[in-house]
This record gives sequence, structure tokens and C-alpha cells, in this order.
Amino acid sequence: MSEFEAEVKKAEKELEQSLVPVVTNIEEDASNKNFLNDEFLGELKVQAQEYQQKIQDAALKAKDYASEKFTQAGDKFKELSQKDPKELVEDAKEFARKKPGQTILISAAVGLVLGLILRGGRR
Repeated sequence: MSEFEAEVKKAEKELEQSLVPVVTNIEEDASNKNFLNDEFLGELKVQAQEYQQKIQDAALKAKDYASEKFTQAGDKFKELSQKDPKELVEDAKEFARKKPGQTILISAAVGLVLGLILRGGRR
């Protein structure tokens, strides 16, 4: 074996020896990362469960609110359906005399909604 080949073999051995600790460090780093990932995922899971509970609470409140308003609207509808149309017109006129500003705002809102509905139907 020539001197050159001996130096190449020596360099290869040194290279192999220096690579072993690096591989071990990579494995240790990977296990540390797995631990950190598990810890991070655990925290995320806890936060997700907290948000899920908050969303469920908000949905329950919204359901209760909507149910209450639906019941009120149903009661008002029953009340209005029992009245005579002439009586309804008189009530509307009286309301307009007492509160002209609200009457204008209500009329504008109704007109806007009807306009959007009719315009949307043409598209």
C-alpha cells in the first residue's frame, strides 16, 4: 500500500469516527423535538377544548336568545292576526302621529329590504 493510500484510509477512519457523535446528537435532538412536539400538542389540545367549550356556550346562548325572540314574534303575530285590518290601520296612524321619526326610519328600512329582495330576484 502506498503512502497516499494509507493517508486516505486514515482520513476515512477519522471521518467515520467524527460522524458517529453527530448521528447520536441528531437522534437526541429528534427525541427532544418529539418531547417538545408532544408538549406543544398537549397545550394545543387543551386550548382547543377550551375554545370548544366557549363555542358551545355561545351557541347555547344564541339558541336560547333566538328561541325567546321567536316566541315573542309568534305571540305578536297571533295578536295581530286576531285584530281587524281597520284596527291595525288606526294603530299604525296613531303610532305615526306619536313617533314620526321612528315611522320614517321603519319605512326606510322596510323599503330598503324590499328593494334588495326585488332587485336580487332579477339577477
